[in-house]
Amino acid sequence: MVDFLEKITKNVIETIESGYYNVDPVEHEKVSLRKAILSCDKNPVIAEFKPASPSKGFLRKRDEAVQIALSAERAGAVGISVLTEPKYFHGSLSVFKEIRRVVDLPLLMKDFFVSDTQIRAASQIGADAILLIQTLFDRKFSQADLEDMICLAHSYGMEVLLEVHTEDEFLKAVDSEADMIGINNRDLSNLKVDINTTVAILSRYGKFGKIIVSESGIESPEQIKLLREYGVDAFLIGTSIMLSENVEEKIKSFVEAD
Repeated sequence: MVDFLEKITKNVIETIESGYYNVDPVEHEKVSLRKAILSCDKNPVIAEFKPASPSKGFLRKRDEAVQIALSAERAGAVGISVLTEPKYFHGSLSVFKEIRRVVDLPLLMKDFFVSDTQIRAASQIGADAILLIQTLFDRKFSQADLEDMICLAHSYGMEVLLEVHTEDEFLKAVDSEADMIGINNRDLSNLKVDINTTVAILSRYGKFGKIIVSESGIESPEQIKLLREYGVDAFLIGTSIMLSENVEEKIKSFVEAD
């Protein structure tokens, strides 16, 4: 079986070398995604805009990005995650900039970060936070050390959501300087999803006082309620929002689930 993570990382390196991440800066005063999560009096939802995914194919047109972002803001999302990887997710740095211009919410740049070039690009396009993936560093796919990447992100005034999938990765992440830990219910090596990934890790280890974000596979308000019982602080939701006919109402159903 093809290892998706290895495949996409090789392509990301080619994308970096092509100059894709060399961007013109936009003016933006950083805002805190972490504080937005902690101050939310409902369910903190990070709504994700992704035009496509390797498992589901095309989801949305890029020219819908601005309206979807505005819908997320109206629905009460605490932040917006934007895919910027261009080949497998059809993400776009220019689309990120378009969303940055129209919303005041914290924006998370979601990509496969393996180089400081990408972190600089994130800051320049107005990202408030970036998503780093623990396994990329464990498997030596990154050109830099994890703590160095976190430190660099912090030096640009950005927060770090450090994504894990296994118990071993989780235990490493809690000792890092990451601002938040994301538990991805999707196994990036084979793209299979199991929402019990989050449940299993938190029921065994607890939160260690960290901000925990559950990612992937969240499709219903009932799942939000289940995950909250295990201490999840926020929810990064993409595919089910992208596939919804009414994005605003879908996000609102997650935000207001009780």
